[in-house]
Amino acid sequence: MHTPSGTSLPVVPAALAPVLPSRYGLDQEPAPGAGIRVTADTLPGLESVSPADENSVWLHDALLGPHSADIVRYLSLARSTGGPVLDLGSGAGRLAVPFARHGFAVEAVDRDASALERLEGWARRIGPQVAGLVVTHRAELTGLRLEGSYRLALLAGAMVTAVPPASRPELLREVAAHLETGGALALDYTAHQLPGLIAEPRRTWAFQVPRFDGIDEWVVARQVFDLPSMSERITYYAARTGKLSTERVVLTTDKWIVDPERLVAELQSAGLHIEGRRRHRIDERTESVLLVCRTDD
Repeated sequence: MHTPSGTSLPVVPAALAPVLPSRYGLDQEPAPGAGIRVTADTLPGLESVSPADENSVWLHDALLGPHSADIVRYLSLARSTGGPVLDLGSGAGRLAVPFARHGFAVEAVDRDASALERLEGWARRIGPQVAGLVVTHRAELTGLRLEGSYRLALLAGAMVTAVPPASRPELLREVAAHLETGGALALDYTAHQLPGLIAEPRRTWAFQVPRFDGIDEWVVARQVFDLPSMSERITYYAARTGKLSTERVVLTTDKWIVDPERLVAELQSAGLHIEGRRRHRIDERTESVLLVCRTDD
């Protein structure tokens, strides 16, 4: 649900006004014809922001958009493969903790120490049986070295777009080398139509963050694609209004645009073949793609 390109910003709550880019002193307004879209359900390719603090966890969860239902799909896959499970880019345990609650041993890998602390705290609050099934590993995905063996590895929430293309083949080979026979790698990413990126390299979105703690939060997200480098930058301007005050926050995330053909070739080179592919249409130019890959053994 968005306004056609080139139209003015629809009427939204007053809390949105303080976070428009011009109010932050930026030297560039949205490009002519880009328009500002208001979305009520799914967010096109805005999944990879990392929560900077406890307050940003709400925004992080909202940005998962169509991936919010992936927990069920990944759990179903785990039931067919068994554990242990490797959760790459686990964050605060959105997948890892539910997996442990269902009895799967999970190794959660993330570069953010505070996110891993939240994961461990969540698991402990549930109980020792769950906490005992989760092992955390602080590391960058680039240059990752694994020691265990796994039945299922996950690059969920479009985490593959956070890995530089030059480093991706090495990561895929490392993961494939540590999958047990018959093991699977599951990953998802946002696929953009190239003509759409050329026609509209800048996009601006407005949306409300679903919160249940008495805070009213609205966000303007500016998405800028750079085709020569096959990268994109998303900047979020958030206004969080409580009973007494309004807090303004700016968060930025950088991602890589995935070339589907190149990704398939890299998977094959790593000894993985695509067993299943699931597509979810986000808008007329963007879709979410879920791949399930198996070892060739």
